[in-house]
Amino acid sequence: MSSYSQFSLLKQRRFLPYFTVQSLGAFNDNVYRQAIIGLLIFLGASTEERSLYAMLAPAIFILPYFLFSAIAGQIAEKLEKQRLIVITTAMEIAIMSLAAVGFLLQNMPVLLIALFCTGVQSTLFGPVKYSVLPSILKPEELTGGNGLVEMGTSISILCGMIAGGMIFQIAGQHGPQTAAIAIVLLAVAGNLMARLIPRMEAGAPELKIRWNPLPESLAVLRMAKRQLAVRNAILGVSWFWFFGTLLTSQLPAYAELHLGGLSDSATLYVFALALFSIGTGVGSLLCEKLSARTVEIGLVPMGAFGMSAFLLDLYFARPGPAPVGGLELAAFLQQAGSARLIVDLLGIGLFTGIFVVPLFALIQSRTPNSEMSRVFAALNIQNSGFIVLAAIVGIVLQRVLGWTIPQLLLALAIANAVVALYIFTIVPEFLMRFLSWLLVRTLYRLRLHGIEKNVPDEGPALLVCNHVSYMDALILAASIPRPVRFVMYYKIFNIPVMSWIFRTAKAIPIAGARENPELMRRAFDEIDAALANGEIVGIFPEGALTRDGAIAPFKSGVEKILERRPVPVVPMALRGMWASMWSRRSARAEGGRLDRMRVPRRFRALVEVAAAEPVDGAGATAAQLEASVRELRGDAA
Repeated sequence: MSSYSQFSLLKQRRFLPYFTVQSLGAFNDNVYRQAIIGLLIFLGASTEERSLYAMLAPAIFILPYFLFSAIAGQIAEKLEKQRLIVITTAMEIAIMSLAAVGFLLQNMPVLLIALFCTGVQSTLFGPVKYSVLPSILKPEELTGGNGLVEMGTSISILCGMIAGGMIFQIAGQHGPQTAAIAIVLLAVAGNLMARLIPRMEAGAPELKIRWNPLPESLAVLRMAKRQLAVRNAILGVSWFWFFGTLLTSQLPAYAELHLGGLSDSATLYVFALALFSIGTGVGSLLCEKLSARTVEIGLVPMGAFGMSAFLLDLYFARPGPAPVGGLELAAFLQQAGSARLIVDLLGIGLFTGIFVVPLFALIQSRTPNSEMSRVFAALNIQNSGFIVLAAIVGIVLQRVLGWTIPQLLLALAIANAVVALYIFTIVPEFLMRFLSWLLVRTLYRLRLHGIEKNVPDEGPALLVCNHVSYMDALILAASIPRPVRFVMYYKIFNIPVMSWIFRTAKAIPIAGARENPELMRRAFDEIDAALANGEIVGIFPEGALTRDGAIAPFKSGVEKILERRPVPVVPMALRGMWASMWSRRSARAEGGRLDRMRVPRRFRALVEVAAAEPVDGAGATAAQLEASVRELRGDAA
């Protein structure tokens, strides 16, 4: 487990061709758009004409997302996905051939028509881009795969902008011909690579496509709102686009006015954009390491607050104009305070990546395969709205209210924190997972064995595990990609502060038959209802924390659960928790309850979580399950 690297996916046919296709697509789109700006400069267009294009181009490109996303989502649901990717990349060849004619004729209307067609092609590809990942990746690979995709996208956009902007500078008089050849060759390369993608079955081949865009747009938006966590993950992704659009749209002017860049040079702007893009790529890649290969939405609050923190520091680092102007990159790097600005731009990008990758993984892990493409179509519609809103907000704040760029960035930092708090109050699971992730990852190093192989990806299951410490449920929750409904002794459930985490995670409190028979009855009813609903339930059949490190006999409650609902049972074992400050060994050895709260003797101690093959719940006994857990744990108390 520890030797696994997400980069190993780049060596596998199930992922590499797809990754290359989407990266080439993002690269080519940006080469094309920047090459149009280069052509305008080549033709001697005025600043006003270039400004008009800068406003028209995003609107032309994004309009198809509003018009056709719902139809694209249905097509992506109905067709076999590899075939659809080949079709969309073939469309790209045709569209870029039209754009090549525009470059050769130096005809701007033709180039704008091709730009609209590029938006149509991107709209069709959009629902496929993320909906294919659950088909080609295992559940424990979703976070790493999404991280690679986000990294590839952000770096491809950056490189495409740089390459497209340099075509006319390098090729000179042959710029139109060079641009025409480049975009067509890139489209052909994408299509050839698409043919290497393995076949992926359609999500809903029986789906009847409805071609009226307005009612279907409303229908997919309603579909995306069925599950609260998914709905708010989509809201979070759309906010990511709002945040990124508003921030990056300010970078050209910010580089000149507040970094001191030359007015006729884009060097510092490209440098600032590169810092943000590289930070986003690194943050995206870090998600798998931080989450230990689970879909860890606890990273989302950390990403949100990190974005606001670095954006706030960017404001305070340079609230006014640059003290020195007319700088190239080398001169800027020598200026006092430049290191702080660089760290802030990298930090904003890094935490942006940490913010968005778990949201994509959450949408994929909790959306039925038969609805996946349509849900991502809804995401694209909402993203488009937020991008347009970001442009409007930027214009109003600067042109109407007269705000400076640092003031706008300060407002964005505050708004980001407010939006994050809003999402987390609506779906406390985000904040609960963050607190539990922070607690577990701070105190322990987790090593997992057999989790992805033996814990079912879908459907009901009962987890049975030895009970060593008060942290057991949190450690197991941090190790399992799916949400788990833990059954726990009501006194542990009611521990201050942690109680909020347990309630938010929908843990099920239970008491002994003599203590509170009504609470016990309600607990068994709730367990049965959760299993009937296809959820995972986790129990500690010993009924109490171990007093001597050994596994106590399993109580008959597990048999009662399986008599009512004979679901698969996954034996699990915790290793290394007996010496924890949260176990009874600490209290007995050190002399009292308060000693359990001392600083651990081994900071970030190694804890192992192991899972065995599922056992058929029909006829499984407490003694059999106890023997399985004992064997799994071995001598590693």
